Amino acid sequence: MPLETLRRGMTLERFIAEEQRSFREARGEFTALLYQIALAGKLISREVAMAGLAEAFGLTGKINVQGEEVQKLDEFAQRTFVRCLDHCGHLCIMASEEEEHPIEIPPHYPAGDYVLAFDPLDGSSNIDVNVNIGSIFSIMRKKSAGERGTLEDILQPGSEQIGAGYLVYGSSTMLVYTTGRGVNGFTLDPSLGEFLLSHPDIRIPERGQIYSINEGNASRWDRATARYIEYIKENDSASGRPYSGRYIGSLVADFHRNLLKGGIFLYPADSKNKSGKLRLLYEANPLALIVEQAGGRASDGRRRILDIVPHSLHQRTPLIIGSKKDVEEALRFYRENE
Repeated sequence: MPLETLRRGMTLERFIAEEQRSFREARGEFTALLYQIALAGKLISREVAMAGLAEAFGLTGKINVQGEEVQKLDEFAQRTFVRCLDHCGHLCIMASEEEEHPIEIPPHYPAGDYVLAFDPLDGSSNIDVNVNIGSIFSIMRKKSAGERGTLEDILQPGSEQIGAGYLVYGSSTMLVYTTGRGVNGFTLDPSLGEFLLSHPDIRIPERGQIYSINEGNASRWDRATARYIEYIKENDSASGRPYSGRYIGSLVADFHRNLLKGGIFLYPADSKNKSGKLRLLYEANPLALIVEQAGGRASDGRRRILDIVPHSLHQRTPLIIGSKKDVEEALRFYRENE
């Protein structure tokens, strides 16, 4: 029986433990950190599933640092991540898309060697219409000398990530993550309360036939974006065109579909959002690490996403991400437009 078949159905705990055994220097801290992230995902998944019955839909009346209205589930997810992770002893500092400033580890809790940046609930606008939403996370090592973390520890390029992943809450709840040695996906079995390996060694197809972009912004696109989208809509059976348009409006959901089926997701800069709209630390970096580990590419139109050195907590970036050949083809249009 193939090894992949034997491993399928393995619990997340056992999978992580077996991964850890291959590192001589492993002390179990990183493993324990992943367990806590998985726990946060389980709690959020349960709340999402019960949101309509528990009256957890709707707005809180608050505006977050991004200028967006805060949903009740946004607030719950933020609180859940912090409560699951601030006391575990493995983090020196955290940063969240929902918080203006870094989240310090309380002085009465021990600090660790890792940094966590996270988007607690991606796709907030889809919460109350029962469309897939998710959580995204990025893990880095502490760089500063002190016991507690600093802004310097958070503002690291994506290439310094030692782990990244996302949870998608939909018809099933999945955890997909990488530690730099491939990408694996786990599906939550609610009857057991366990994540089980369902998608071992995920590889994104080199080329897909799906494009994902918000065409409602077309009037604001630059020439390169407009020309590329026009190109992939043309009829040319030899190159597999036209592509099918699929846009959910939850980054995690669009990315997850394309990761499994192949395709390209674009959220370019435009005349309204000249620096792009997606957050580098909380969205682009972790998904870029995942897609590269799965054989794909991620760019801002000029640079590899993982090479960008962040200068602020909530820095935004254009994002072109997905199947390797699709992204390379899109980048040709951007180079020609320079």
